[in-house]
Amino acid sequence: MRTDDASAPSIADGPRQTAWKARLAGLPARLNARLEALFEAERDQLPLWLPVGLGLGIAAWFSLPDPRSWIAFLLLAAGLVLACRAIGPGTRWARALSLFSLAALLGCALVWIKAERVAAPVLAHPKMAQFTAIVEEVQPVPAREMTRLLVAPIDAFQLPPRLRVNVDQDKMIADLAPGATVRLRGWLMPPAPMAVPGAYDFSRAAWFKGIGGSGRALDVALVTGATSQGWRATIAGWRQRLSAHIRERLTGGAGGIAAALATGDQGGVPEADADAMRKSGLAHLLSVSGLHLTAVVGAVMLLTLSLLALSPTLALRLPLVLIAAAAAAFAGIAYTLLTGAEVPTVRSCIAALLILLGIAFGREALTLRLVASGALIVLLLWPEALVGPSFQLSFAAITAIVALHEHPRSRDLFARRDEPLPPRIGRFLLALALTGLAVEVALTPIALYHFHKAGLYGAVANMIAIPLTTFVIMPLEAAALLLDLAGLGAPLWWAVGAALRGLLMLAHATAAMPGAVAMLPTMPVPAFALMVVGGLWLLLWRTARRRWGLVPLAAGALWTVATPGPDLIVTGDGRHLALRTDDGSFAILRSRAGDYIRDLLGETSGSEGELGVLEEWRGARCNKDFCSMVMIRDGRRWTILATRSPYLVPFSALRRACARADLVVSDRRLPPGCVPRWLKADRAFLRRSGGVAIRLGAEPRVRTVAELVGRHPWAQTDRP
Repeated sequence: MRTDDASAPSIADGPRQTAWKARLAGLPARLNARLEALFEAERDQLPLWLPVGLGLGIAAWFSLPDPRSWIAFLLLAAGLVLACRAIGPGTRWARALSLFSLAALLGCALVWIKAERVAAPVLAHPKMAQFTAIVEEVQPVPAREMTRLLVAPIDAFQLPPRLRVNVDQDKMIADLAPGATVRLRGWLMPPAPMAVPGAYDFSRAAWFKGIGGSGRALDVALVTGATSQGWRATIAGWRQRLSAHIRERLTGGAGGIAAALATGDQGGVPEADADAMRKSGLAHLLSVSGLHLTAVVGAVMLLTLSLLALSPTLALRLPLVLIAAAAAAFAGIAYTLLTGAEVPTVRSCIAALLILLGIAFGREALTLRLVASGALIVLLLWPEALVGPSFQLSFAAITAIVALHEHPRSRDLFARRDEPLPPRIGRFLLALALTGLAVEVALTPIALYHFHKAGLYGAVANMIAIPLTTFVIMPLEAAALLLDLAGLGAPLWWAVGAALRGLLMLAHATAAMPGAVAMLPTMPVPAFALMVVGGLWLLLWRTARRRWGLVPLAAGALWTVATPGPDLIVTGDGRHLALRTDDGSFAILRSRAGDYIRDLLGETSGSEGELGVLEEWRGARCNKDFCSMVMIRDGRRWTILATRSPYLVPFSALRRACARADLVVSDRRLPPGCVPRWLKADRAFLRRSGGVAIRLGAEPRVRTVAELVGRHPWAQTDRP
């Protein structure tokens, strides 16, 4: 029998093929229903992803190399917005994904606009300069015997509008305050770019702060004292005097930490103590953030409420909770301004104000929505903060804490019960331990990405350090400062010093334990991104599908561990290099390299301990002009030649040495006749590439600063 209906199944179509076609035809509807059910189950959590979308757009701008890529991302995000609206009109999943894409578009555009808006002249070359300037900030750094000034030149049109200048302690003017006018003579340089791949990029931070150069002052003279000051300069002066007052009461590391807790000024913390705090996982106590602001706001609110409640008349006639919340809000804002209004403190202040607002209206105080609101406000105002470790560490910690305590099982476990004192104390200690563990797990990938090391015993150390700092040190210090107004603070300062010395003993003991620090070389950016995505997925969702976040989290961790470290790291100026020796340790080219270079090369190579010197390695032959090193990687022999002095050598000898080498490294421009077998990383090459990290082997790989920085406004590798 014959039919002309094209839609009828063919005689050749069997029952299975007909069923398969029917299932395929219904696939869009089933997929739409599945997505709608998924997003409906998580509808309360969907607003939490709005700041994540904004952060995705900001991160894309920083990660992608050039304007063409940024425009492509904006078009892709806009296309996703339109596609979601077209495919799933009226559905929850389409609205959520379109808003997420719109937030990503806004984030990328916002940070791009901000980068162009803050553009300011930048020094093109190092130069000696003499100029008059107004002092904007004064930051003493007693641990390094210097003071850091942020100045605005007023009589040198060829200089950038803002400069950061270091002044040695013996040349510093006593009692110099913001608003003063000084005459400076010093050596100035462009903001330092990323020295090697994965290192800190000061030029990026300086770009968004409007700092066009940095340097060291050779002479400083006061022209006039502090005159017409803006409110920023006034507050900076108060902060400077308060820090000096605290360091007069307490000396050494205890005084430096006390000043850091009160004003955010970490310059007085000795390097040995700061290093111990980092290795023990207690470095967050030195940066004024959520912990410190919460202590201040909570103490002021509790004290205000308690004092007002002493009067029955006030308790019956006035809204005491509202008044106490207002006093706490004022204290939080004042503390934020006094400590410099850095991004973590501003974020914490915003969160505290939202909490106080919730308390005033009888709402739940601390939720993930509150954290998301704080992140959204910070990213809208300071989108560049996203890529800094401060923002990432503070928001990761608070998100982990709130997510843990919002989980139903945690609520049941940590809830107060009518029980005897020992179980109650045990429940409190268990909550403290689990909270510390959650924070350490959340912070470890971030610490490894930015600092290449993380403390392994931080959860245990924080169980002691956080209550000690919050409930003992900070209240005692506040009371001591208050009593100093009457000259009666000496006994309390003694108690503060004893508590701080105990904190330092804990930090040093923890840092000295075997395996206290985990170190890794520079982490691949995609691996870090996978861990961030996995962590957010685990923390922000509530249904069982949150466990899917373990997949990217584990993939990122395995990628990080499996990525081999570099065999050779060369700084952007070509003067310093670190080479992996046969035993896996690293040795540097110049024995007189300073602590900064040693720390830089040690951290980015993932090498713990003191770096060796190449001339002492048996695989190297060195004289005053050159070092020649021989390495075996994946069965291949590599010969590396590096220059050590600025002196000229006979051209014929240089040409023969280059011809025998696979790789030549130099801080000067080598002649065209120097032709190594694989790569010539001389001054001309490094000017274009910046610092390099090289992995040798069967398939050698060169990673450069230039490919990480791309064509962002602060890129300096293409300057002559």
